[in-house]
Amino acid sequence: MTNWREKAAAALRQWNGPLTNDLVLTPGQFGLGQVPARLQPDDTTTVVCGYCSTGCGLNVHLREGRAINITADSNYPVNLGMACPKGWEALTPLAAPDRATTPYLRNSRGELEPVDWERAMVLFCERFKAIQQEHGPESVAWLGTGQICTEELALLGALGKFGMGMIHGDGNTRQCMATAVSAYKESFGFDAPPFTYADFEESDVIILFGSNLCIAHPILWQRILRNRNCPEIIAVDPRKTETAMASTQHFAIRPKSDLTLLYGLANLLIAGGSMDHEYIAAHTNEFDRFAKFASHFTTDRVAAETGLSQDDLWRFAQTIARGKRVSFWWTMGVNQGHEATRTAQAIINLALLTGNMGRPGTGANSITGQCNAMGSRLFSNTTNLIGGHDLGNPQHRAKVAGILGMEEQRIPTQPSLAYDQIIDGIASGKIRGLWVIATNSAHSWIHQTEIRELFAKLDFLVVQDMYHNTDTAQLADLVLPAAGWGEKEGTFINSERRIGLLKRVSKAPGQALSDFNIFKLVAQYWGCGALFEKWSSPEAAFQILKEFSRGQPCDITGIADYAALDACGGIQWPWTDSTTTPLPERRLLEDGRYYHPDGRARFVFEEPRPMAEIPDEAFPFLLLTGRGSSAQWHTQTRTGKSDVLRKLAPAHVYVEMHPDDARHLGVEPASLVTVTSRRGALDALAFVTATVQPGQVFIPMHYVSTNRLTFPSFDHYSRQPSYKACAVSIHPAGKTPTRPRVS
Repeated sequence: MTNWREKAAAALRQWNGPLTNDLVLTPGQFGLGQVPARLQPDDTTTVVCGYCSTGCGLNVHLREGRAINITADSNYPVNLGMACPKGWEALTPLAAPDRATTPYLRNSRGELEPVDWERAMVLFCERFKAIQQEHGPESVAWLGTGQICTEELALLGALGKFGMGMIHGDGNTRQCMATAVSAYKESFGFDAPPFTYADFEESDVIILFGSNLCIAHPILWQRILRNRNCPEIIAVDPRKTETAMASTQHFAIRPKSDLTLLYGLANLLIAGGSMDHEYIAAHTNEFDRFAKFASHFTTDRVAAETGLSQDDLWRFAQTIARGKRVSFWWTMGVNQGHEATRTAQAIINLALLTGNMGRPGTGANSITGQCNAMGSRLFSNTTNLIGGHDLGNPQHRAKVAGILGMEEQRIPTQPSLAYDQIIDGIASGKIRGLWVIATNSAHSWIHQTEIRELFAKLDFLVVQDMYHNTDTAQLADLVLPAAGWGEKEGTFINSERRIGLLKRVSKAPGQALSDFNIFKLVAQYWGCGALFEKWSSPEAAFQILKEFSRGQPCDITGIADYAALDACGGIQWPWTDSTTTPLPERRLLEDGRYYHPDGRARFVFEEPRPMAEIPDEAFPFLLLTGRGSSAQWHTQTRTGKSDVLRKLAPAHVYVEMHPDDARHLGVEPASLVTVTSRRGALDALAFVTATVQPGQVFIPMHYVSTNRLTFPSFDHYSRQPSYKACAVSIHPAGKTPTRPRVS
């Protein structure tokens, strides 16, 4: 046996029990999923949910060491005994019959066939090393996720960049939170969402920009309903969503006119003297320049560009001015836009100029999408150097190298390409090998047809997932079977910066391994396992992450261990005091000191730009996309396994359209229509409703065909895709299209 094989075998024995000498593994040899010794066979334990960024606490009930049921934890400070349909059904996807239970390799007939881990790992390393040797270290990349544990994200990033010499790696969190990261960094000096969920209950004015909170984050909507201040709830959204219907005010702006609206509101507030002069003077920079810039956004201009009336604008501004505790919230309706970073910063500007920062019920607050998007933001080693450090800072690189005990030369100085740039790299031939972990890019990426064609061009595509039949896995040369939520240990970090604990309460099927152990196995076969010996377990990795965080705004050195997290119901960063118990809810910036060297926040602004693709005579409708049901999640890879959840959402793709447009096109309710963009077409059931405005249509993001239509436009600063707007045409299926109405 070669030395690396001996090390790999020893590693697997340590993790999973005895192995045969030839490393041909059989089901049952992998002890992953057995209930840890810390849990009793008939115990009840709390784990953090693995779907959205809310981060609810769920009680998992065990019988004879097997997870049999879930209830919501009434003591967990996030959800307080509530859970959405996805949480109640969290165990179901683990028992799906199409789980990947062994590695799969594409054979000469083009079929995926089972192989053992030995064959999979040897091939993984041989193929990727050969590509790097022929085309250079930049020819291989990875696309990760916000769905795996923080410790796994950190190990992947360290392994890929410091161990395997890969320059480029990004995550699907680029699709949900990259804008918020860019906005906070430039405005605050660090990626620091300042809020706690208790702020929903403390505000007297709550403003939701591009957020259908009722559907996307239903537990957070319940937190609003607990507010005893009878708050004004303002929804800014082109659609009359469930959230807009339940709000006290709804401003149905034209799609992607948010930036103009926000600058116009700032102008009205400044002109009316509704500013916190003391806060601005003490805690901000660039206000005078911003005030001069905003003065050009008159009510005439803003009304013309947004479609709102001048009375609407005055009412909106007066509601903000009268509020004592105003909180500003945004989600994907802002983040997924062509000028998203500046839009998020325009929201931040409103909070700064009115002094609605650092106090209960205030803040400029980004709610992200995925369960561990925050863990990805801080520790994945993709958008920044691990631990929120700066890749271009020599002191930061030296710190990271010192903690890891490796030569500083291993820490790259070159930033990674962003997700869309990696895809472009495949098109140009720069990227020849790709490793996709826990994401379904062939479904979720914008302009879906193109990415499927590009994946077929790769010399080698590896997909690591719970299921062997996802849209992306079906394109792979090699599939690695991964354990899922509830089958491994680690931490997630939610939108309010709370680090929650995931526990192993179910057995992973067959030879499926946790992502953490797959990364450890890759390190051994690659020949760099010695660099990661200290990463012996997820909890050992957590201790390393603490050292990365030391001295950073996200410092968590005061968290002793997993037991401390469990006892506290999660802990929000930062936390540096190991001698006391943290409060259940904590917000940032209470002292008014930001993270720039001078301690001040910055007003950041820029002239609005038009969308890259606007409706015209050939494609007269504007397509909006978003969540369609609280019972489904992203590409339905997991939620689609539940009979219960499938019944709670329409099975067939549908399109919402206004009654006036339906009459003009001769479309009957529930009839089949064809929706076409310049990139593709789909058939959908017509849902005729006034919840969308004339000239606009809406299709939920969950359906596999939706992203055949979307236009690949990206924010210049965050590189986040603009999923929410593209030009389409509609006509009854099987009929010649009606000549579009030109307004």
